[in-house]
Amino acid sequence: MTYLQLVQSVLRRLREDDTIQSVSENSYSRLIGEFVNDSKRIVEDSWDWSALRTTFTIDTTTDIFRYQLEGSDISLKILDIINDTSNYFLKPVTSSWMNNAFLNNPPAKGSPAYYSWNGFNDNGEAILDLYPIPDDNYFIRVNTIDKKETLVEDSAILHVPSNPVIHYAVALASRERGETGGTSSAELFAIADQTLGDMIAFDVARHPEETVWRPI
Repeated sequence: MTYLQLVQSVLRRLREDDTIQSVSENSYSRLIGEFVNDSKRIVEDSWDWSALRTTFTIDTTTDIFRYQLEGSDISLKILDIINDTSNYFLKPVTSSWMNNAFLNNPPAKGSPAYYSWNGFNDNGEAILDLYPIPDDNYFIRVNTIDKKETLVEDSAILHVPSNPVIHYAVALASRERGETGGTSSAELFAIADQTLGDMIAFDVARHPEETVWRPI
C-alpha cells in the first residue's frame, strides 16, 4: 500500500473523511501520517521481515580496509557477511579486537576474514572495517535487514504487512483524541498485537530454520 492509502484506511476506521488527495492536505491527515510512520517502525522492529532483507556488496580495493554500505540506514541489522571470492563467512569481532589487530601488532594483509562495525557516516550509512587488510579485489556480500526510511511522499510504498500498521495507527490515533466510538484503546492495541502476531507467523514459515535452536 502507498502512504496515502494507509492514511485513508486509518481515517475510515476513525469515521473521518477519507477523500483526502494528499497526506499533507490538512492538519489531521498529517497527524495520522505521523501515527502511520510510528506504527511502521513498530512493525519493522518486531521481526526480520522477508521484505526487508537486502544484500549490499563490497568490491574491496588493495590496502583499503574501511567501507561504507551506500544506501543503508542507521537501523541496519547484519544477518551475515560472506567473502564470495574466498567462499567463507566473515566472523564478527569487537572494536577492541580490531584495535589490537591494527595498533598492537603489524596488521596482516590477505583475504578478509573478520569484520567490525565502525559507526555511521553523516548520511547514516553503516561503516565496516575488514581484516586482514585486503591485498586484492575481493567480492563481499553483506546480507542485512535494511529498514526503510520514513514515509514522506504520498506514493511511497510500505514494504512490511499493512494490516498491523493500520491497526496500530488507529490505536495511537484513538488514544490521542480520547474517544474511540465504542472500542477502548487497550482493545485496539490488542487487535493490532494479534494482527502483528499473525503476520509474523506467516513470515516465520518462510524461514523456519531461524526460529529453531539446535545445540552445537
